[in-house]
Amino acid sequence: MYKKERNHQFRLNDFNQPIGLKMNPENRWVKKADLIPWEEIEERYAALFPSHTGMPAKPLRVALGSLLIQKQYAYSDRELVEQITENPYYQYFIGLHGYQQEAPYAPSLLVEFRKRLTDEILGEINELILQHNHPADPGAGTCGTKQEEPKECGNCGTIILDATCAPQNIEYPQDINLLNEARELLEKMIDTVCYEYNTKNPLFKGKKT
Repeated sequence: MYKKERNHQFRLNDFNQPIGLKMNPENRWVKKADLIPWEEIEERYAALFPSHTGMPAKPLRVALGSLLIQKQYAYSDRELVEQITENPYYQYFIGLHGYQQEAPYAPSLLVEFRKRLTDEILGEINELILQHNHPADPGAGTCGTKQEEPKECGNCGTIILDATCAPQNIEYPQDINLLNEARELLEKMIDTVCYEYNTKNPLFKGKKT
């Protein structure tokens, strides 16, 4: 079950700051929070909860905000919760109404966030963010709204690259496949040298190969 909060898209002035804590409105997480249409995204997120019974789920801003922070700094689930607990800017970004010293949720709950916010849904969210910040942009690589012949207009259009939520499929240095590939290439080099100079191959015991 999902319940929408009223007036939850607050500004920095609405964030309950303890005495002595003065937050900087120019902080990058404060600015980034203003770039995201939380309420519009929440409409899509609420549709993922067709049931009206059971325990209410965490708000969209808590789930999405937490995953964006985790993606940027590659925190583990437990470390992410610790960082959010210690950082008031993170707490503001994920939509808490004021600074608190208690953890906003258990680390295990991040598994549920990732199950609901799949790659397909995150792609739609990226599109909503782009449309929110560039409503009049006709699109990258176009010179107008009409389909016309290409014109010599230099670098027209806008391209925005955002890999915040893009999955990556790369091989790491400790990957066993890389070690095996290096071994096979080295063996081929040794075979070639031994064949050219008619010498004994050190990889084999016995006669020359």
